[in-house]
Amino acid sequence: MGAQTNTRTRIQEVAIKLFTEQGYEATSLREIAEALGVTKAALYYHFKTKEDIVASLTEDRAQAIEALVAWAKEQPRTPETRREIIRRYSEDMTRGRHHEVMRFMERNQTALRGHGKVEEMRERMTGLLDMLCEPGDSPTVRLRRSMAVFAMHAVWFVLVDEDVTDEERMQAALDVALELVDAPAG
Repeated sequence: MGAQTNTRTRIQEVAIKLFTEQGYEATSLREIAEALGVTKAALYYHFKTKEDIVASLTEDRAQAIEALVAWAKEQPRTPETRREIIRRYSEDMTRGRHHEVMRFMERNQTALRGHGKVEEMRERMTGLLDMLCEPGDSPTVRLRRSMAVFAMHAVWFVLVDEDVTDEERMQAALDVALELVDAPAG
């Protein structure tokens, strides 16, 4: 089981790299197999289609967001809860390949439009953003608080060529996100 899990993980790593660099539509299963040094048959054992790979990449991310939304729904709608949502989201972004999955999805939006698992991910993100806002919040407040989450994604694009560690990058994103979520409503 361990070797199979390792192969599956390696397939995901190579696929996300190629999908992000070359584009989802331009990457074939054959290219993924070649980059891994395995046969297409070995690849098919784990994933029959590129769509299956995308689904596997988004599942962990979607579960993490779903768990965060479930937690947030049980909390009072306070500034501290909003800050804690942002902190927990930041922690989730540092685990596994979550930021790579988000970068892949951002770079392949057109190709992924209508993909079931990707659409589920968008719905979960909308649910998360709703947890940061109150009914009746102005469009400005809703946008500002939503941007707090997106700051944690943007850091991987904006500071990509900067001479900073991933930890420094994520801390900068968290600092900006907390400023945005704490900004006064006016």
